[in-house]
Amino acid sequence: MILSCQSISKSFGTDEILKDVSFHIEANEKAAIVGINGAGKSTLLKIIMQKETPDTGEVILAKDATIGYLAQYQDVSGHRTIYEEVLDAKKNIIEMEERLRGMEAQMNALTGQELEALLDGYHRLSHEFELLGGYTYRSEVTGILKGLGFSESEFDRQMSELSGGQKTRVSLGKLLVTKPDVLLLDEPTNHLDMESIRWLEGFLMNYKGAVVIVSHDRYFLDRVVTKVVEIFQHQGFVYQGNYTEFAKKKAKIREDLLKQYYNQQREIKHQEEVIAKLKSFNREKSIKRAESREKMLDKIERLEKPTDENTDIHIVLEPDVTSGNDVLTVSHLSKSFGSNHLFDDISFEIKRGERVALIGANGTGKTTILKIINGIIDADSGTCRLGANVTCGYYDQEHQVLDMNKTIFDEIQDTYPDMNNTKVRNVLAAFLFTDDDVFKRIGELSGGERGRVLLAKLMLSNANFLLLDEPTNHLDMASKEILESALNKYTGTCFFVSHDRYFINTVATRILDLRNNTITNYIGNYDYYLEKNVQAPASVSSKAAVTVSVSKEDRILQKEEQAKERRRKNEIEKCEKEISEIDEELSEIDSMLTKEEIYTDINKLTELSSRKSELEQKQNELYEKWESLM
Repeated sequence: MILSCQSISKSFGTDEILKDVSFHIEANEKAAIVGINGAGKSTLLKIIMQKETPDTGEVILAKDATIGYLAQYQDVSGHRTIYEEVLDAKKNIIEMEERLRGMEAQMNALTGQELEALLDGYHRLSHEFELLGGYTYRSEVTGILKGLGFSESEFDRQMSELSGGQKTRVSLGKLLVTKPDVLLLDEPTNHLDMESIRWLEGFLMNYKGAVVIVSHDRYFLDRVVTKVVEIFQHQGFVYQGNYTEFAKKKAKIREDLLKQYYNQQREIKHQEEVIAKLKSFNREKSIKRAESREKMLDKIERLEKPTDENTDIHIVLEPDVTSGNDVLTVSHLSKSFGSNHLFDDISFEIKRGERVALIGANGTGKTTILKIINGIIDADSGTCRLGANVTCGYYDQEHQVLDMNKTIFDEIQDTYPDMNNTKVRNVLAAFLFTDDDVFKRIGELSGGERGRVLLAKLMLSNANFLLLDEPTNHLDMASKEILESALNKYTGTCFFVSHDRYFINTVATRILDLRNNTITNYIGNYDYYLEKNVQAPASVSSKAAVTVSVSKEDRILQKEEQAKERRRKNEIEKCEKEISEIDEELSEIDSMLTKEEIYTDINKLTELSSRKSELEQKQNELYEKWESLM
């Protein structure tokens, strides 16, 4: 065991944040801390780092173990370059290297015993220098910076010039270079593109040390961690396995607890009905029996109903009008900003009912494409044409479509003036804005709160074509899963930009990969994209080979998939109809079996019983087929 948290409790005023939280981390173990926004995850990391003091409990770190911490927000400035800032983490090795160079310079001036003593010290220091990676530290720094998405041309940029996200990446690089025994990472993937996240996954999976991660990136956690510590209603619960295994176990535990609770409630209700019936007889014996049952009922240890955190947003996305089959046609689109050339001559189509993800590295122009489709900015050349009866709903990751001076209430009512006050309040309550919260100014809200306001406006738009730019940013895991469910039930069309691979994997039916100034098409989810990307890297020399959105083979494959899906749905409907028909016949047989002229006629009774068994067997087979189809 390298790190142990024992009975940690923390309150801020009357707000209880953590209550008796305990867990431990083994050497080389990779663990996640999860929970809703505001659950106390970052507070717990600060307590481990002694930046906050717990009200009760203690944190124990193994003797001589080193610990490193990446906070969610970094304020790194100064006149160092990116490369110098990360290289500074190797200060002890650099000083050792300078001492070795100094010793080498002295050797020419010494002889005899002095030279022998110097050589002795030089060999010892050289050995230590080699063990600490002295001959590879510069290439290690370069590799980590490149892995985190910095090109060599950016290495000389001053820290003072960088954005908050870039500073966070530099701080992460510096931390990875130091290689502490325990790494504490608070939202490490927030400012990384997909390539960098994949690189970080590999780095952490092979890291010779313990890693504790706070993250909302479920795909990342699935790949890296083997233990999950959940902060739920202030307490800590430990689960073995990755995020998906944790989610399944938690759902099963909750399901079992609910089952136990409802079973007990049914039993209590049944006993109360029996007691009331006995008392209604109003006889001495029946009243005594009722009193005896009441005493037994009082002794039952009542189970509490399992509760969820009251943070579930309620999203129902449904279009007002069905669009034509051709929803969007993009033809020969190009865009540059000065010398920054984003994409050139790209073409693709989106059909009704598709959920298409646009992916690519930061700065390739994904958001720009959404803005061109929305008419917010103009393309240099090419066209974006919407199909018949297409109405757009836009989720803007920068939240520029919100008026920062308006209240939440006014933002909704001004957009939908026909809605009365009660309906506006009901909609906002579904997105967790209640009481006086609705009168907060948009400019005062957190990123997550503004995201919820945008989702509320999106739901009310009843649009049949949703354009979403990073819709899961700032949402907690529960809210992401609710949004995924709403989009999967949505009968319109969806085109979205996201770095959230779990979200893409769950929602997308097709992926467009924007790289090298052009687009590659993949008919499938993110796992399919990865599989194809490994087999066929995107280093294709011919532009025609990668601009496959108009490819005949893709169309044929899409049509085959759609036909297969229609056949599956028809089979499901057929099964459900047959199951229902058998139910009706079984009900008739059960009714006939109660009639005297039937149950006294052995031949008729045998015939009906045989028919009943035959129907039940057939129904079981239909249920198995139905489950398989579903």
